[in-house]
Amino acid sequence: MYVFSDSVKDLRSSAIRDLMSLATHPDMISFAGGMPDNELFPLEDVGEIFNSLSRREQQAALQYAPTTGYPPLLQELEKWLRKKGLPVDTNRLIVTTGSLQGINIFAKLFVNPNDVVLTENPSFIGALSAFNSYLGKIHGIPMDEEGMNIEKLKEALSLNPKLLYVMPTFHNPAGTSYSLERRKQLLAVMNETSVPILEDDAYGDLAFNAEDTALRVPLKALSEKESQICYSGSFSKIFGPGIRLGWMLLSDDFYRKAELCKQSFDACSPTFTQVLAYRFLASGKLDRYVAWVRVIYKQRADYMVDAIMRYFPEEAKFVRPQGGFYLWVKLPDGMDEQELLKATIADGAVFVVGSTFDPSGTSNGYIRLSFSNTPEEKIERGIRIIGDRMKQMMKKSL
Repeated sequence: MYVFSDSVKDLRSSAIRDLMSLATHPDMISFAGGMPDNELFPLEDVGEIFNSLSRREQQAALQYAPTTGYPPLLQELEKWLRKKGLPVDTNRLIVTTGSLQGINIFAKLFVNPNDVVLTENPSFIGALSAFNSYLGKIHGIPMDEEGMNIEKLKEALSLNPKLLYVMPTFHNPAGTSYSLERRKQLLAVMNETSVPILEDDAYGDLAFNAEDTALRVPLKALSEKESQICYSGSFSKIFGPGIRLGWMLLSDDFYRKAELCKQSFDACSPTFTQVLAYRFLASGKLDRYVAWVRVIYKQRADYMVDAIMRYFPEEAKFVRPQGGFYLWVKLPDGMDEQELLKATIADGAVFVVGSTFDPSGTSNGYIRLSFSNTPEEKIERGIRIIGDRMKQMMKKSL
């Protein structure tokens, strides 16, 4: 009998990962995975970039890079983030192997066993898993459609938390964005503390209305005490998750320790994909691709909303998404999301139950529907399957 460490013996598999085997069945309509559609990847751009690499770039792509990142990519990222109003001149960048590595690095910086970590409730399952792996005690703070409940945040600060993790823009799983006023309220509270903040902005560039900047201004760009905030982003949703690249923009106070943590994880992120990402960004192809793909995601979101309005019972409630990948649906009172999932899988549709995103794993009467990876003709059929099952379950409960 092997004796595993305390840090892994309580880890649980992500329900989303467990559903992937079902989702890949050719007859299953999947709203489970929060991933781009394979048919939307910029394959021609990648091929063009690869074929145009100089011999020196090809050599660099197969070599180790500095721990903090491939220097040309770091330079282009600085330019790109500066356009968002982020304070790149007073902060440092680290390229990470996906944004989840950035979350793990930040957790490693601050979380000891039994330390309190504040998150939203619901929250990104990857972040919850990371904090659990460091034996942190996660305290979830409820949200409404404008963001985190500020009074509950104030109460939670009495727990002496080691960090606060938030996803204020196109939240996973809630699909909503903090209002500008709620962002300011959160910062006003947190600026009075020394609690580090990890801001996850994996979906911020996927606004359906590119002009609606109030929905997506980063906390780090707003804060009078921005050195308190580590801003995390990712190429996964705006280029491709297979390249496994993200970034952390953080102050000198955090930077050196974060670099040392990164060294202990993997020495450096894949140089090959960093070279591709550099050229994709520097050429302007990334901006053009994002502008194109966000139109498609908006069409799919609108199509899903329309289908929900037609097929779901009126007792099911949701907030219309303004960007990102997700719809977060409140089921009719008393409906068991696990029973609904079992029934819809039998009929050929799959989604993720809300308890997956609850820090304590508690059933909450919600389901997450992802529209990013499902063509419109399948959205129609899948939503109808779920809606029909909801109505049948409501009749049985009468």
